[in-house]
Amino acid sequence: MIPFNKPCVTGKENDYIQDAINNVKLSGNGPYGKKCSEWLESYLKAEKVLLTPSCTHALEMTALLIDIQEGDEVIMPSYTFVSTANAFALRGAHIKFVDVEPETMNIDASRVEDAITDRTKAIVVVHYAGVACDMDTIMAVAEKYNLYVIEDAAQGLLSSYNERALGTIGHFGAFSFHETKNYTCGEGGALIINEQRFIDRAEIIQEKGTNRSQFIQGRVDKYTWRDIGSSYLLSDLNAAYLYAQLQEAEAINDDRLAVWQAYWEGLKPLTEQGVIELPTVLENREHNAHMFYIKTKDEPERKRLIEHLKEHDVMAVPHYVPLHSSHAGEKFGEMSGPDVYTTKDSERLLRLPLYYQMAKEDVGHVVQQIRAFYEA
Repeated sequence: MIPFNKPCVTGKENDYIQDAINNVKLSGNGPYGKKCSEWLESYLKAEKVLLTPSCTHALEMTALLIDIQEGDEVIMPSYTFVSTANAFALRGAHIKFVDVEPETMNIDASRVEDAITDRTKAIVVVHYAGVACDMDTIMAVAEKYNLYVIEDAAQGLLSSYNERALGTIGHFGAFSFHETKNYTCGEGGALIINEQRFIDRAEIIQEKGTNRSQFIQGRVDKYTWRDIGSSYLLSDLNAAYLYAQLQEAEAINDDRLAVWQAYWEGLKPLTEQGVIELPTVLENREHNAHMFYIKTKDEPERKRLIEHLKEHDVMAVPHYVPLHSSHAGEKFGEMSGPDVYTTKDSERLLRLPLYYQMAKEDVGHVVQQIRAFYEA
């Protein structure tokens, strides 16, 4: 069976994990955590990067940093993972879901302004499949209404918009290093802070609400409880694994892009026949080949294709069920404006296997079986 995903391994992970053990410093903000943060700050040209146990935790920190209160409204796409909404619902926010644009499955930036009310506090964009949202429009709307912008860039490390790294355009960005992501440590994430004024409080929130980081830096002679917070630190064991990945980030990216391109070229004839649709990447957006998906005619056809691929040893999977249609989505939020594409396209979208060092023969087999399904 060709799996949907294989967690990336570069070869140096064991050595770095053993070194972390030898350092006798396994908790957060250890030597490897600092190496990872410095790498990310340098590569992204970011003001500050804090490693977190997950992208979910990074998003939760942004909700604390912008002081989300009961009754505040937060705008985001319904087509996203539950963490995007949960982070703000946990603080009492009411979620306003906006339709996606079918070309990218990103939030339709032209519909965001219609969702704004006097209670709106933030816009959360999700860079689906590592392809950037229309950030110029989003930032212009946010500036007009004095709103915060959070980039859920869980899938977007090494992607860019107009030559700016994703996660560095809004007030905050959040990355994931879950085992399904391009760069992984099993479970992990990062909070990108793009304005100096948030850094001190973010470090306090990350350290259970204490100013421990200032104590470690020698800025205070003892640390105490200063604010609300939690344990938003990534273990140095995880960071050691992650650092091995970041050191090979460009090579991993090139490898995945080659697989993505092979899918594109192999399946393009089916788009010319009008039987499937392929992803769209606009000219001003560089993507990281996080995902390759196709869109079938409808959900029944997708189901038949999944079964066909499974019978031929290929695991292909759907993606999100739109949040606004879920039990919790109805309780904590609502759809703003019409649902033209979110539900319809979510039922057609099928993700294909894509991982680091995926064999060319396996890519060819997936392509061959999809073409056989449609040509039968």
